Amino acid sequence: MSFQLVIAEKPSVARSIATVIGADEKQNGYWQGGGYLVSWCIGHLVSFAEAGQYDEKYCKWKYEDLPILPQPWQFIVPDEKKQQFEIVRALLNRPDVDSVTAATDAGREGELIFRFVYQMAGCTKPVKRLWISSMEDAAIREGFANLRPDSDYDALYQSALCRAKADWLVGINATRLFSVLYHKTLTVGRVQTPTLKMLVDRDAKILRFQKEKYYTVGIHSGSLKADSGCIASMDEANTLKSTCAGTSAICTSIKRERKAEQPPKLYDLTTLQREANRLFGFTAKQTLDYAQQLYEKKLLTYPRTDSQYLTEDMGQTVQHLVSDLLRLLPIAQGLALTPDVGQVLNSKKVSDHHAILPTAEFVKQGFTGLAESECKLMNLVCSKLLCAVDAPHEYETVTAVFSCAGNEFAAKGKTVLVPGWKEIDQRFRSTMKADTEEEVLNTLPELAEGQSFFVTADVSEHFTSPPKAYTEDTLLSAMERAGAEDMPENSERKGLGTPATRAAILEKLVQMGFVQRKGKQLVPTKDGINLAVVLPESLTSPALTAEWENRLTEIAMGNADPDEFMAEIEAQVRQLVKTYSCISADKQNLFQSERVIIGKCPRCGENVYEGKKNFYCGNRGCQFVMWKNDRFFEQRKKAFTPKIAAALLKNGKAKVKGLYSEKTGKTYDATVLLADTGGKYVNYRVERKE
Repeated sequence: MSFQLVIAEKPSVARSIATVIGADEKQNGYWQGGGYLVSWCIGHLVSFAEAGQYDEKYCKWKYEDLPILPQPWQFIVPDEKKQQFEIVRALLNRPDVDSVTAATDAGREGELIFRFVYQMAGCTKPVKRLWISSMEDAAIREGFANLRPDSDYDALYQSALCRAKADWLVGINATRLFSVLYHKTLTVGRVQTPTLKMLVDRDAKILRFQKEKYYTVGIHSGSLKADSGCIASMDEANTLKSTCAGTSAICTSIKRERKAEQPPKLYDLTTLQREANRLFGFTAKQTLDYAQQLYEKKLLTYPRTDSQYLTEDMGQTVQHLVSDLLRLLPIAQGLALTPDVGQVLNSKKVSDHHAILPTAEFVKQGFTGLAESECKLMNLVCSKLLCAVDAPHEYETVTAVFSCAGNEFAAKGKTVLVPGWKEIDQRFRSTMKADTEEEVLNTLPELAEGQSFFVTADVSEHFTSPPKAYTEDTLLSAMERAGAEDMPENSERKGLGTPATRAAILEKLVQMGFVQRKGKQLVPTKDGINLAVVLPESLTSPALTAEWENRLTEIAMGNADPDEFMAEIEAQVRQLVKTYSCISADKQNLFQSERVIIGKCPRCGENVYEGKKNFYCGNRGCQFVMWKNDRFFEQRKKAFTPKIAAALLKNGKAKVKGLYSEKTGKTYDATVLLADTGGKYVNYRVERKE
């Protein structure tokens, strides 16, 4: 008997596929049954080798060894993934396996994950590709009925390979180059560095902002209120107020406009992350994690998508889905909705995957058994679908202009004519625990041109507002738009990163200490600001990524040469290393941590600072040092803290609690003396027990 081997990207996906195709016998690292073997990767089972594997000299970071340009490229299996790789390798090479199905995630990165494993295992068996957007049983069955030769995706793989190699070359070489120059690990990346620069630029605008005061004069008659424009001088505003108070204002013009706000598009990953951050405070990574969990539970379609439309053959499916949601969702009870499904269908705007949708499986199961965070996300996706197929929101705006004492004043009003999709949106927001702002409608009284009003007047004081710090919502939006003007209209990917990678980029910037979260805000740290300032524009500008993504899209479409692209990347790296061979002495300490003064040196009187392992004198000629791992404190199982060190330096003694006695096995409090500071090592002794 021969088998077809199916390789998924994650264990949970493999289990779902195995259940559908009848591979129900659990083995070590795979499922078996029905003529199938179903195994899985754990993300990237195979990775590019570290620089040190090419040459031992690369284990140390030196300017002289740059640039590092692997030829040929080498690959490794990380230690923690070797066991699963060996299982997959053995399955690929089993004599009774006659064909392979690549079932990794249907996209650029998923293709790379499968190909690396297939090649590292030395397999040459024929491969078919499973390409699905949902983990529902019906979608999996349909996918297996329409498998395509994996060779159809060769260009996509070349695009993925070029992206990975280029990121490695720029990341490794730029990180080592600037880390060596500035004596601190400074991680540089094609996407994360321009993202950091955007945060730094916004922070600089906020710091440079000068608040300016201005005034407005308002005239009132009953419920009617009209305002002047901005007035710089308080005296001028008060003069206008005095002139208008107790006089008449005449309505000189009324402008009415009927407007329509079209329904929103469906969610791609970025818009879902943005809205979940704005409404619930979820980080981009949290939203992706929750969406991935829901996908693996078969309740949500594939989340790592950059499309906000559905393919035109999905019309009937969506029609049924909307009907089911109208019955299922509490917010839809009593709602008169005639869905226009055509609004969300556009095959030309769907790339690897269509927009995010709830599944038919969700309609069956509902919210049963879901965590609160998952419920919030499902409600968000469901309400967005209903909004997207609803009627436009229609309203009328009224702008009335009044003349009073020779000056113009304006009043604006808005009246809703047809609630349309906003009725669902408002119902959703009123039921969810979310940070939402209610729209305030200002309805003007009935007005006619030439109408006269007796008015009172007042002056209001205002201040200009600084730019707002980025939140994950606004930063994700900025990343999506960054560099887009440098890309052609038909480019598949625009902006910094992809919907699937942006969350990880933000997390990495925080983990590396270049960015910190302050509530919902993302703010650059001192090191982050310095890094963005010292790096060349070629690394901090989104133009590099815009250019890359444009070329990678061309490669994926078979319209550009991968070798030519890589040759250009290598040339850029060589030029970068050549240009930045040294920096001035004053810049070399730019990233050094500010030293914390603990006290005065008992030998020379200079400042004593805290280091990683000791407390040391700032005078290099003086060798006074107090080691944190001094045997006196270690024997007594007591950490030698900066507080103890400061007291010893100030008074020659410190009260220390919780010293351990080896004789009694108990702890005690005592006064410790700085007994001898003259020799090579400082000595301490217990003066008395407290």
